[in-house]
Amino acid sequence: MGTLKDTLTADMRTALKARDELTTSTLRMALAAVGNAEVAGASKRELSDEEVLAVLVKEAKKRREAAVAFADAGRAEQAAKETAEGDVLARYLPKQLSDEELAELVAGALAAGGFSGMGQMGPAMKAAQAAVAGRAEGGRVAAEVRRQLAG
Repeated sequence: MGTLKDTLTADMRTALKARDELTTSTLRMALAAVGNAEVAGASKRELSDEEVLAVLVKEAKKRREAAVAFADAGRAEQAAKETAEGDVLARYLPKQLSDEELAELVAGALAAGGFSGMGQMGPAMKAAQAAVAGRAEGGRVAAEVRRQLAG
């Protein structure tokens, strides 16, 4: 298949034909977010697969946060819907790293950059995020970088 956006479009059409309302609506929402990202800025442009993936990561995070908020508010049905939408988006995201894999990658990035001490948190985070490449949430990466810089 071509790009990630093409895959999303093809899967949405397949879900539409199969009358899979959840997948159809979720992929429509994701494609709308990609479209918004394409027209954001000075001129319209095609997003690369990495940029489309970043949009999907952001949308999946929104779904997780909304599910938690709805669950905390006692709205289980809405929380379940948000969780299901997040699961649909997760099909297109890279496999998430385990805690051990994350710790190894962060340790390697910190050693390669020669970072030590909390004063270098910003540059260390940049290096760690590049090493992780979207395979772990920013919060998890930040916590691991903080833990290793402090220890």
